[in-house]
Amino acid sequence: MHDIEHAADSTREERINDAFVRVAGTLVEDYDVVDLLSTLVHTCTQLLDVQSGGILLADGAGTLELVASTSEEAETVEIMIVAAGAGPCIDSFKTGSVVSVPDIDRDSNRWPRFRRTALEQGFRAAHATPLRLHGAVIGAMNLLSTEPGALSARDAELAQALADVATVGILHERSFRQPEVVAAQLHLALDTRILVEQAKGVLAQVRSCTMTEAFTALRDYARVHDITLRAAAEGVVNRSISVEAMVSQPG
Repeated sequence: MHDIEHAADSTREERINDAFVRVAGTLVEDYDVVDLLSTLVHTCTQLLDVQSGGILLADGAGTLELVASTSEEAETVEIMIVAAGAGPCIDSFKTGSVVSVPDIDRDSNRWPRFRRTALEQGFRAAHATPLRLHGAVIGAMNLLSTEPGALSARDAELAQALADVATVGILHERSFRQPEVVAAQLHLALDTRILVEQAKGVLAQVRSCTMTEAFTALRDYARVHDITLRAAAEGVVNRSISVEAMVSQPG
């Protein structure tokens, strides 16, 4: 039994190391913030064995906006937005603390709309982790599970570590004490997401595909052509990139 547990721990450590290498690999010159956050939230859900996740950043008015998600489909986007308005995400953002909901079904007093929407979509537990920087909170990561139960202390620490990596990636170490640069970076991330949404709509219509497939095609094109996700989305929206060329990309 001990050997089995040791092997499982070794495998887990290897997956964690691979995760940080994968995320760090996106932190190159001209990296794309939305692509980084998308990689991070997918990695986090895989490592922690939860079924859905999203990263939300605060705009200038302090409203949380969804920037990256494990699925681009309307149902997943909806639950993340609901959680941002009145749910674990907004509470985590406002308090700067982890907000854990081990059993959404029994948590009937807080956030009735979030509870109803989550249960309708088959989710039974939620875990929100703040994105913090020197006491300031810039957003939150929301993880959803189809099984009730809290994250273990070990998994909660890993979620926070990955959220911290996301924060560093968004803001750059050199801009930590420059509020105007931080504001510009956050604005860029949110603005990029708007472009990505528009480009997804164009691709989904042309390809008759799902929003998740459209996002994958967009990201694949950006990586194959060594451009940012933002540049690829902008090209689709203003038609400087042929939609047919992007449709032919492997997805």
